[in-house]
Order: sequence, then C-alpha cells, then structure tokens
Amino acid sequence: MKRIHIIGILVIAVAIMIIMSTASDASVYVPFSEAQARAKDGDDTKVHVVGRLKKDAKGHIVGMKYDPTLDPNYFSFVLVDTNRVEQQVVYYSPKPQDFDRSEQVVITGNMKENVFVADKILLKCPSKYTENEVKVETASL
Repeated sequence: MKRIHIIGILVIAVAIMIIMSTASDASVYVPFSEAQARAKDGDDTKVHVVGRLKKDAKGHIVGMKYDPTLDPNYFSFVLVDTNRVEQQVVYYSPKPQDFDRSEQVVITGNMKENVFVADKILLKCPSKYTENEVKVETASL
C-alpha cells in the first residue's frame, strides 16, 4: 500500500470516530415523566426539558432558592413542563442573569432521586425590543 492510501484510511477512521462520538452525546426533548422513567431504568443520558417557571398570582417566582452568601454554586427552582408537571430543579452553578424575567426555560441534565439536576439552563427572555404603538399626529393648518 502506498502512503497516500494509509493516510486516507486514517482520515476516514478519524472522521467516523468523531461522528459516532457526537451522535452518542445527542440528547432528546422529554417531559419530566419520561426523565423519571429513564432514571428508574438506570438510563443516565442527558435530556432536555422545556418548561415555565412556577409563579404565584402576582407573577412572583415560587420555590426559587439562591443565596450567594451561603453557597454561590447552588441554585434551585420549580419548573412546570409542557404536561404541567412540577419538578424541583437543582443547578450547581450561579443563577443565570435575567432568570427572573424569563418566559420559557430549557434545562439539560438528568434525574437524580427526586430532583432534576441541570447541567445547562437556556432562557427565553422577553424581547426588550417589542413594538410599541406609535401615535402619529398630523399638524392642523
């Protein structure tokens, strides 16, 4: 075999390994019920859960715990998924900026006992560039 053939085979092998490693790391979007079922089956793969923060009648977030003076790397909150199932979520990092203003939250992680341990939190915040009504007044002559 020529050197060029060996190099070509090595390049193809490396490409296949990269594709297989990225495909096995892909996670899926599931509700909390499926995340709990996966945890009971011993499946510890990462999943995405989409939901909204639990809020009271006045719009204040319920169940959020974050005290940076005690532990800046412990943040917990209650998330309500698309099936309206409430679940306690723990995030072992500081609270994300603008978390209180978020409309929708996507968390990545897995279930550990009775809590969902999040590795990543993605926020969908309300746009600060919303269109406001513009009143046009005409000058009277």
